[in-house]
This record gives sequence, C-alpha cells and structure tokens, in this order.
Amino acid sequence: MKFSLGVAMSPLEQLPELAKTAEECGFASIALPDSLFYMQDQAAKYPYTPDGNRFWTPDTPWVDPLVAAAAMGAVTSDIRFYTNVLKLGSRQPLLLARQVGSVAALTGDRFGFGVGIGWAPEEFEWCGVPYARRGARVDEMIEIIKRVLEGGMVEFHGEFFDFEPLQMSPAPARPVPFYIGGHTEPALRRAARVGDGWTSAMMKYEDICKTIGKLTELRAEYDRSDVPFEIQVVCIDRFGRSGYSELAAAGVTDSIVVPWVFDGLGFDADLAAKQESLRRFADQYIADPIGVPA
Repeated sequence: MKFSLGVAMSPLEQLPELAKTAEECGFASIALPDSLFYMQDQAAKYPYTPDGNRFWTPDTPWVDPLVAAAAMGAVTSDIRFYTNVLKLGSRQPLLLARQVGSVAALTGDRFGFGVGIGWAPEEFEWCGVPYARRGARVDEMIEIIKRVLEGGMVEFHGEFFDFEPLQMSPAPARPVPFYIGGHTEPALRRAARVGDGWTSAMMKYEDICKTIGKLTELRAEYDRSDVPFEIQVVCIDRFGRSGYSELAAAGVTDSIVVPWVFDGLGFDADLAAKQESLRRFADQYIADPIGVPA
C-alpha cells in the first residue's frame, strides 16, 4: 500500500518545501484539495461531517490545486500529484482540459485527476452554471476532457456541450488517470464505469470496506474487473501498522495521511515541525512497507 500526503489547509508558502520533504521520505503522491470560495451562508449541508458544517473558516488558506501541482512539481522530480478532488460541476471542460494538459506536461506526466461534482449550490450558480442536472453535465465533462487529453482532433455534440473539431497540444505523453470521488450510488457507478480509481473523503474503516465491496460489484457489472483500479482513502479510525495492514487487506492501494495531525500539530504548524513529522512517519511506515496480514 502506498501513502499520499494530504496538504489541505496548510499555509501556501509551505507547499514547495513539504513537497520536497515528502519526496525525500518516499511518499508516493501529494493529494491536493479544492475549494473555490467560502460563502458566508451555505445553502446545503457539507456531506462529509456529521452535522453538515464545514470544518474550515473564511480565512483558511486554499490554492487552486492545478496551480499547486505545477508549483510543487517544479521543485521535485519523482513524486506524483493528484486532486482530491477537484469540483468539476462549476467549471468549463475545455478550459479545464487545457489546464490539466499543461500540468501534466510541466510535471513530466506526474499528475492524476481526481474529480467530483461539487456539493455547494453557490459554487455552481455564482459561477454561472445551473445546479440542476449536475451529474449528467459532469458525465459529459469527463468524456470531453478525456478525449481532448488523448490528443488529435476532437469534436463533441452533447446535451450540454457542443463544439466542432479542435486540438490541444501537446497531449500528455501518458494518459492522465481519472480518480472519481463521492460516496453516493451515482458517484460509485461513475467511478466503476469510467474511472481509473475511486477516492474518498473522510470515512470509517467499516464504510470503506462496504464501499470497496460495492465498487467490486459495479466494476464487474461494467465488465471492468480486470482493469487496474486505485482505491485512495482518508480513513479516520485505522492507524499504526496494524491499522494500515487492515486497510491494505481490504483493498486500499493508497492511504492519504497528514502525519503532523497524528503528532498533535495544527494545519498551520511550523514548517520544520511538519517536516519532522513526515520523516518520523516515513521511518515507521514507508521505510518498512506495509503488507497484508497473514
């Protein structure tokens, strides 16, 4: 099982140095969050906390994850980056395809595209996109971005998007993997149908196991059981060697962790303290890889 470093809500000036340290420590990837803005009053509940409230504030630092991947990629050579997850629904697919292709080129194809629909009506409506039928719209967006990134002339004539032949160059040298986020039935079906993997928000172990079982069923339904498939999770109740071994045994391929939180440090902790946490975590779990229990 691999480990990815989650850098959500860290001060932006720390990101390049955290990327370099994570690479030195053997982390496989860096998981990059997405948040467009903080609305004073939210029209919908945040789906990944028990009370539906956000766990960040108006002053919490965020950066566009594609910009962050390019900046961190410039100071590293091996570690990969993926969005966890970028909210597709409020964006425009051709502009986004241009950005994703650019990041892939600038990082030497070290980029994976984790995508979700988005949960906040305001992010759609205030960006000029209807909230209604967002799932069907995102399905078209994924198809468009995938096809554009494959290279060559592409045209598309759908319900929501329509354009004549066009080409964006250079195309990525290797396919950009698409990781589909979301815990709902439609999201899991989307992951099984078109994804190279599934990526979670915060979940308990028991729910992760149930979800992996459901994804296995759905991938068989879509005749994709033999296609390589990543399972990226943020587990909130399994830690240490025994906990990570349980996750690996359940089918998790990539555990997203924030080591300084395990050491009692806040998201805004000093950079040097965070780097020490990364080194300590790597010594415990990456230098001696986690295996599946017998």
